Amino acid sequence: MGLISWARKRSPWIAHFCTGSCNACDIEILACLTPRYDIERFGAILRGSIRHADILLVTGPVTRQVRDRLLRIYEQMPEPKYVVAVGTCAISGGVYRNSYNIYPGVDSVIPVTAYISGCPVKPENIINGLSFLLKKIGESK
Repeated sequence: MGLISWARKRSPWIAHFCTGSCNACDIEILACLTPRYDIERFGAILRGSIRHADILLVTGPVTRQVRDRLLRIYEQMPEPKYVVAVGTCAISGGVYRNSYNIYPGVDSVIPVTAYISGCPVKPENIINGLSFLLKKIGESK
């Protein structure tokens, strides 16, 4: 494992993007930052700027209105880019699936590296999904 892969695995910077929904998954992501779950023990930091982030957490269904914003945010991320679809709405559209203005998941707009299912997603599942992604990042060259 190279030095760069090691550094990316040890200190992932995360950006969160909500496409708009019930906000239950957003609350669970923020719960991961509390002392009870403490995702910072993996070195993960929630960043406000997408230009500094390694991982993009996307929650909610992708609407036609938010699609262009999501693409613009994805293009502003530095390489290598990792996208995690969090929740049933982000993975498949959830309860909004087959609606006239909803895409069938984030992966129909941008490439997704990992999926974390649930409605709402439990903080434990978010931590497991991120640890899986960090393992995948450490194995990449």
